[in-house]
This record gives sequence, C-alpha cells and structure tokens, in this order.
Amino acid sequence: MSLPLTLVQGAYIVAGLAFILALAGLSRHESARNGNRFGIIGMTIALIATVWAASAGVTVGEVGPVEVGIEGSGWLGLLLIVLAMGVGAVIGLDRARKVEMTGMPELIAMLHSFVGLAAVLVGWNSSYEDAAFPAVHDAEVAVGIFIGAVTFTGSIVAFLKLSARIKSAPLVLPRHNLLNLVIVIAFLVMTVVYVLLPHDATFARHALLGAITAVALFLGWHLVVAIGGGDMPVVVSMLNSYSGWAAAAAGFLLDNDLLIITGALVGSSGAYLSYIMCKAMNRSFISVIAGGFGVEAGTAAADTDYGEHREITAEATAELLSGASSVVITPGYGMAVAQAQYPVASLTKLLRERGVNVRFGIHPVAGRLPGHMNVLLAEAKVPYDIVLEMDEINDDLSDTDVVLVIGANDTVNPAAEEDPTSPIAGMPVLRVWEASDVIVFKRSMATGYAGVQNPLFFRENTQMLFGDAKDRVEDILKAL
Repeated sequence: MSLPLTLVQGAYIVAGLAFILALAGLSRHESARNGNRFGIIGMTIALIATVWAASAGVTVGEVGPVEVGIEGSGWLGLLLIVLAMGVGAVIGLDRARKVEMTGMPELIAMLHSFVGLAAVLVGWNSSYEDAAFPAVHDAEVAVGIFIGAVTFTGSIVAFLKLSARIKSAPLVLPRHNLLNLVIVIAFLVMTVVYVLLPHDATFARHALLGAITAVALFLGWHLVVAIGGGDMPVVVSMLNSYSGWAAAAAGFLLDNDLLIITGALVGSSGAYLSYIMCKAMNRSFISVIAGGFGVEAGTAAADTDYGEHREITAEATAELLSGASSVVITPGYGMAVAQAQYPVASLTKLLRERGVNVRFGIHPVAGRLPGHMNVLLAEAKVPYDIVLEMDEINDDLSDTDVVLVIGANDTVNPAAEEDPTSPIAGMPVLRVWEASDVIVFKRSMATGYAGVQNPLFFRENTQMLFGDAKDRVEDILKAL
C-alpha cells in the first residue's frame, strides 16, 4: 500500500481551510453550530492524514512528491498510534460526558496544560535529532520548550484557581515584574548559548535545556498566580493563545505544516480575544502578559458598611414582573452553578408571550470563560436576537422597568465606576442600578469571585431574592 506525499499535503490544505471556516462560524451565534461542524470535519481529516503518513514513514515537510510503503515497523507504529488515540479518546469522552458547564473553564485550562506539556516533550525529543540548519533548529527547540513550559504550569495554576483548589486572590512576590523581565532575559541568553554550543557538548546542551525548562515552568506559575480570580476569564483566553503558539512551535520541530497553521490560528485568535476582553475590562493587554493583571487597582476592603439590604419574595417578584413592560436579565456564574438557564428560558418565553420586552445583557467576562453565558442560554434555546452584549444594552437600562441579576456580582458592581481604590476600578460594568427596580438572585451576601463587596445590593431600588437561582425562578413561574 503506497502513500503519495501530495495526497497528505492536499488533505492538510483542506483541513486548514476547514479550521478557518470553523473560526468564522464560531464568531456568531447563528453560525456557531456550523462552525463546530467544520472544526470536527477538519480535525477528522487531519487525524486520518497524519496517522496514515506517520504509519507509512512519510516526512510531510519533505520537498517533492514521494511514495512510502507501509511495511514492517510501519504497522507497529500504526498500532501504537491507534492504541494511544484509543486511550485518549476513552478518557476524553468520559470527561466530556461527565463535566458540567460550570466545570468547563477548569477543564479547558487543564487541556491547555496538555498542549504545553506535549510541546515540551516534542522539544526535548527534537533536541536529539540532526537538522539541515542546526542553528535554526536549536533555536526552535529552545523556543518551543519555553512556550510549552510556560503554558503547562500557567494552565495548572488556572485550573487550581478555577476549581477553588487554591485561593483565587493574587499572590504577588516582591518586584514580580522585574523578576519576570529577568527570567525572559535569562531565557534569551541561554538560547543564544545553546545555539552556539557544539553538538558534541552533550552534557552542557542538556543542562541548558534543563535550565530553560525550569525557568519557563517557574515563569508560567508566577504569571498566573499573580492574577486575581475575577480576571480569570481573560487568563483562560490568554492561555488558549499560549497553547496555540506552543502547538505552532511543535509544528516547526515536527516539520508539520498543518500543526503550524492550526497553532497560529489558535494563538492569534486567542491573543485577539484576550485583547478584546482587556478593552472590555479597561485593562492593559501588556499587563496581562506581564502577569500584573488584577493587581493594578487597589485593595478596597470587602467589609465596608453600605447600610442594610432589602429582601423580596418570589411572589412579590412575580407581581413586579407582571406590571413591567421591559425586563433585562443579566446572568452570571451563579446561574451556571444552579443550572437555572432552563427555567430562565421558560420565564423569558412566558413574559414575551404576555407582551413584555425581555432581553439579556451579557458582560464580556460573565462566568469563568469567554462566551460562558452565551453557551448556557443557547443550550436553553433562548433566541439569539434578544441576547445582547454590554455595549448594546447599557444605554437602555435607564428606561428598563425591572432588571433581574441572576448569579452575577462583579460585572454589575458600581464600585468599578465609583470607587477608584477598588480592585475592579475602571472595569466597564452593566449599569443595572439605573433601572427602576433591580432584583438580585443570590445564595447569600457573600462577595463575588473578585472578593469585592457590591454596593448595588444596598441601593434603594435593589431587593435581594435569596436561595438557589433555579428554585427561585421556578417559584416565580408558578406565581405567574
């Protein structure tokens, strides 16, 4: 059985186009399902072509069409690849079946760590290979290991914070920005030395690679541990970008064009998404990369006395909604935890049938990862056209009768605009307090993920509806 190299290259081109179409489709709610389909098709083609080429002994980066037969060790290689894929598929399917939407952020962070670890292992393996251009190859090895190691430990810390296994508050070492700069300079110096060392200096070269790996692992930990929990959605996006560049670096080392293309797509799209989110939060994109994100503003006390809060019942909330002509719902992570999106969708349908103008206001960083709330609402079949971004809904809040804040906290905190000492100072928020009445669904008066008290809860037009969000919305439905 022979395998022409041009067939593999053609399959890679088709897969690359499918990935581009996937990104284009995922940019809008209406086309997201088709975007996912294109991504699945592209990855299927890529896997088949790669496994076929690897088992046949084809080096995809070679110039000119060649044919290689699958024989002898080729069959053994194919068996090992299929076995590894089978184990990974079983684990992946099991986790995908069991994970809740509330656990998706930490699952994504963990998957990013796998990409980083793979890049480190590929880099170390490639360091033993000969290359036509040794200097370029050695530089690729050092860069690939560095990016992969940063991605690995950074993603592990993000996973631990998102899953509440460690505190979400930032841990800032003295002169942490200077420390980061010193590590980057040290990496550049070690890379130059590694490239200049003769290849027969095996011990020295391995020692340098070990040092590069160690400082990169520390840098990944240090970058993310210095970031506060309230800013973790941007961190997830940033790590997504890092994992893409790590994959691209592995693609150069493996001489695999498709891996380079895919990594570049993921890396650039993740970086652009991080930039958009930073703008939405009035943060510095450079500060995100430098690991100072989340500690620039101040440390306002969470126990400030804002007065007494007022409570409301589900029945009284239903009565308030019955007399409203316009309602805005602003969901947050609490809605995901309570799995309240389905009764929220039912409440939305009922109110719209009664002539109430119901819309959703989505903050760019609501939840624990970009698009978290949009996915939940789409899952519950909420119409796309009434799910609006913060900039689209903010100007209408002053003319809104009732705002339902379901599980959101930091994204509706007026302290971001009114308190320059707050850790979230300068972050654009949904100005829900401008509505006539605000009903906040919360389990308790505890602070949000950023650890900041919310003065919204104590305003005269705000009332608290305590309990599980799903149960309270269902109570409102019964009362209606």
